[in-house]
Amino acid sequence: MSDARADAAMAERLRELLVERGAALVGYADLHQVPSEARLGLPRGVSIAVALDPKTIRGIEKAPTAEYFALYRSANEFLNELAAAAVEFLTDCGYRAEAWPSTGGIDQETLTVQVQHKTLATRAGLGWIGKMATLITPQYGAAQRFVSVLTDAPLPVGEPIDESRCEDCRVCTEKCPAGASAGRNWKVGMARAEIFDAFACRDWSRARAERTGDGIPICGRCVAVCPHTQGYLERSGE
Repeated sequence: MSDARADAAMAERLRELLVERGAALVGYADLHQVPSEARLGLPRGVSIAVALDPKTIRGIEKAPTAEYFALYRSANEFLNELAAAAVEFLTDCGYRAEAWPSTGGIDQETLTVQVQHKTLATRAGLGWIGKMATLITPQYGAAQRFVSVLTDAPLPVGEPIDESRCEDCRVCTEKCPAGASAGRNWKVGMARAEIFDAFACRDWSRARAERTGDGIPICGRCVAVCPHTQGYLERSGE
C-alpha cells in the first residue's frame, strides 16, 4: 500500500472510530497557515463535533433553559472523551497528538483561547463562522460543539472554507438580546471584534442569570434561531 493510501486508510479508521463513539462530524485540517503557537507547533488538526439534542435546542428559542445548560456541559465532557480516543489512536499509530479541551484555557481578560476550535473546523472544511461568531455547518447550523486534536500525522485534509456563507441573513443579529453582533460577514483573517462583541454577550448573559436567579450564565438564542439550525430541527422532527 502506498503512503498516500495508507494515510487515507488511517484517516478513515479514525473517522469510523469517532463516529461509532458518537461524533457527528470529523474533519482534518492543514494548519501550516495558522501561527505555530495556536496549533501547539503541530501541522495537522482533527476537528470533532457532536450534534446538540434538537428538542433541547428548540426549547431555547426565547430564553435559556436548565436543560440547555446541562446539555452544554455534558457535550463538552463527551467531546473531551472523543478527543482522548483520537489521541490514543494517533499515538498508537506512532504520531504525536495533543487534545485541546472543548471548553478550557479561556483568558478572562480577552475571552480568547490559544487553540481555536472554530479555526480548525473552517480549515477542515466543516463550516464557516457566522455573524455571532458561532461555527455554522450545513448539517446542524450552530447546534453542535467542537473539540480539537493537534497532530503530526499526515492525514488527508479537507478544503478550507475562507468566508461566510450567511450572505444577507441577519436573523441571529436581530434576535441577539445583547446586541453583540456587528452584522458583518466573516472572512478568514478577520478579528473577532469586527464581527462580534464577546464581552457584551457575556455581560448580558450574566446579568440575565443574576436577574432571574436561575444560575444559567449562557444564552444560546443565536444557536437556536439560525436558519441552518432550524433546518436541522425540522429534519429531526422538532
